[in-house]
Amino acid sequence: MKTFKLRKLVILDYDKGLEGTEVRLIDGLIINREDDYDTWLIEGFIDRSYWSYFEDKRKEELMVQATITKDTNEPASFITKMTGMHEIGEQMNVMLMGKIIDKQKKDVEELLTTLVQKGYEGEILIQKFKEIY
Repeated sequence: MKTFKLRKLVILDYDKGLEGTEVRLIDGLIINREDDYDTWLIEGFIDRSYWSYFEDKRKEELMVQATITKDTNEPASFITKMTGMHEIGEQMNVMLMGKIIDKQKKDVEELLTTLVQKGYEGEILIQKFKEIY
């Protein structure tokens, strides 16, 4: 396993035309599990005010963009599922497990923009993206 510092986390909201919601991190890490499934674990330590936001997304597949190690790095895109969230005093953590999307950010954005322009949204958008990707 390889562990990296999570510098920035953005959740792409399918129902809002892929508008990104930046989650203000107190701290975070991202782990390449280097397993047979190429999964990554993303953990954000954040303010508890995000509880209802993530509670609403508990069962959804989430596309996220994570900036790793340095603020100047290009964000990596992931398709994830929430595996847990826990209250920690006035803060909380959220844990996401998923796969990295192995294309350049520009290519992914173009594909998603095209699918949204064709009228796909929500779960259907995710399914169509997986078919093409």
